[in-house]
Amino acid sequence: MKETSRQLLWERRSQTPLLVLAVAFAAAYAVPIVAPDADPSVHRACTYAEWAVWGAFAVDYLVRLGLTRDRRHFVRTHWLDLAAVVLPLVQPLRLLRLVATLLLVGRRARMAPQIRLTTYVAGAVVGLLMFGSLAVLSVERDAPDGNIKNLGDAVWWSFTTMTTVGYGDHSPTTGLGRVLAVGLMLSGIALLGVVTANIAAWFIARFERDDQAERLQLAAIRELREEVRALRAEVALLGGGQGAMPAQAAPGVPSGASAGEQAGQAVS
Repeated sequence: MKETSRQLLWERRSQTPLLVLAVAFAAAYAVPIVAPDADPSVHRACTYAEWAVWGAFAVDYLVRLGLTRDRRHFVRTHWLDLAAVVLPLVQPLRLLRLVATLLLVGRRARMAPQIRLTTYVAGAVVGLLMFGSLAVLSVERDAPDGNIKNLGDAVWWSFTTMTTVGYGDHSPTTGLGRVLAVGLMLSGIALLGVVTANIAAWFIARFERDDQAERLQLAAIRELREEVRALRAEVALLGGGQGAMPAQAAPGVPSGASAGEQAGQAVS
């Protein structure tokens, strides 16, 4: 229990610094792509910053792994974090640092209860558009037959790809660029499905609340009806008992005398 508390405390304290580092990673990744003619020292600084930020994410994973009680369970339940840390170490998969960073930031952001689904989807859309554009531009810019040569073309291609419109005026020609295109297509479809499911769930929950309120009202009406019936039965029982009681004779008058004799005797 103490280890779990220490792990939660670490995650709460490290969430904001890791988000700041993720923004720094995004800037370091974007600068060499947007400004390829910049000074080589700027490119080197960006590369060092990428690795430094990535090292911070790796240290965060190792610390959480060390603080947890059941490490096997932690690895099984946090396999995305592990894949995000391990895959970018392979040089041909250097571009996956981008995807891995998105995975880690998204996973840590979901720990914050104040972040709602709509905000998460909107952030995912913006992030995928921005990073997808940068990634495809870095891959296709120097391709011999490439037609995505500047940031504007890359952003337009990302929009048309994520929305699955696919005008065809810009398209990747390299293998890695097509892999990115498939990822953006699937991401766009998934995000659209999440939005649609969220709207449908909202309507269903609203209808269920209305039905539950109506059922409660009907139950209250039935209970009130049963109480009214019980009260009527009691009133009828009391009224019947009073009507069946024999009339008492006046004092000194025989019980068998007629009503007239009883009245006369009472007057006298």
